[in-house]
Amino acid sequence: MQPDGENETVVLVHGIWMTGADMFWLRRRVQRCGYHTVQFRYYSLRATVEENAARLHALVRELAAVRVHFVAHSLGGLVVLRYLHDVGCVRLGRVVLLGSPCLGSAAARAAGGHGWSRWLLGRAAEDLRSGAVPWRGEAELGAIAGDLSMGIGRFLLRDLPRPNDGTVSAAETRVDGMADHLILHTSHIGLLFSAQAARQVCAFLATGRFSPS
Repeated sequence: MQPDGENETVVLVHGIWMTGADMFWLRRRVQRCGYHTVQFRYYSLRATVEENAARLHALVRELAAVRVHFVAHSLGGLVVLRYLHDVGCVRLGRVVLLGSPCLGSAAARAAGGHGWSRWLLGRAAEDLRSGAVPWRGEAELGAIAGDLSMGIGRFLLRDLPRPNDGTVSAAETRVDGMADHLILHTSHIGLLFSAQAARQVCAFLATGRFSPS
């Protein structure tokens, strides 16, 4: 069954250093699944996760949709979980996280010992090191991780636990109380361009589970 247009809106939330333009192909593929999409843009380095969560709340408040789903990449997942923890969404549909270090990033902790980490991680540094706030379980949440180890995390931490997507380890993407977890053969940034990842995002938004095929 196809979703009902703007009554089913998907808010996409980008990761650190990004602007939302990087989510173009994922956004288009989600639209082809029948969803109305909205791109949330925020200052990933100049504002804290808490501050960006408040901005996300302001955006969601203006949406006319009956159900609001969230698809977030990397740091964006921490922003979404913080928003849902602090404020909540009475129209909440389903949540899909892509490569989000919900249990904290070992690579970010390794970078913390260097003077340039403040420039690299900005005001998101502490949240990236410690991880997301607890998931309250108001809806079905799924996470997709990658196991193609190509990314900046390999330079920050040579023994980044495997499997990893080159930035975040698959173990770091798990959340207590989540409905489903999936590992795909792609890198951290590749999660945004993978047609397979997009198909799985649509499957979870529709059913609350990833497709077994």
